Amino acid sequence: MIRLLVGLGNPGPQYEATRHNAGFWWIDDVARQLGASLASERAHQGLVARVNRPLAGVEGPVWLLQPQTYMNLSGRSVAALARFFKIEPPEILVVHDELDLPPGQMKIKRGGGHAGHNGLKDIQAQLGSPDFWRLRLGIGHPGVKAEVADYVLRKPPAAEREAIEACITRSRAALAPLLRGEMEVASRLIHARPAAPRAPQDTPAEPSR
Repeated sequence: MIRLLVGLGNPGPQYEATRHNAGFWWIDDVARQLGASLASERAHQGLVARVNRPLAGVEGPVWLLQPQTYMNLSGRSVAALARFFKIEPPEILVVHDELDLPPGQMKIKRGGGHAGHNGLKDIQAQLGSPDFWRLRLGIGHPGVKAEVADYVLRKPPAAEREAIEACITRSRAALAPLLRGEMEVASRLIHARPAAPRAPQDTPAEPSR
């Protein structure tokens, strides 16, 4: 089961709407869904919420975390909370922006490398293990590696933001299976493609009079 939900981002209003904060957007959505309020916890260097028995059939507590260390040091916050509450890496889900997926797509996996994502890199180093779950929210790629740093710290156009938000909304269906540890069920729900919009039907012409 998942006991710790982590969303990655950078603190401060100047970063709030930037692509790199997609993980924060996800945690905000889950907090609203569970009726939880995130509060600053100095010991865990982040905004934290504890939810007891968050959903039917789920044993609590479940922790929500937005590290406030800035992206490159996210692992300090994650490791501090995980060690204090004895949460193992396979019980952690980290939600983050993903350059290799276009806006509107998401994928979940356990373990693997960090693919240059500094937040994942630090979490892996601080936990001493890559064996945590990752929910990857597509933000697209600028096409040139040298432009990545500026790209992730810019606000996406409205259409891209809507596509990312649509992923977050679709992922709600997977929350209960994730918390129960039904990872195959959660994966199927997350990887399911959204239904294609139906083409408008032509209105039949009225008979002539």
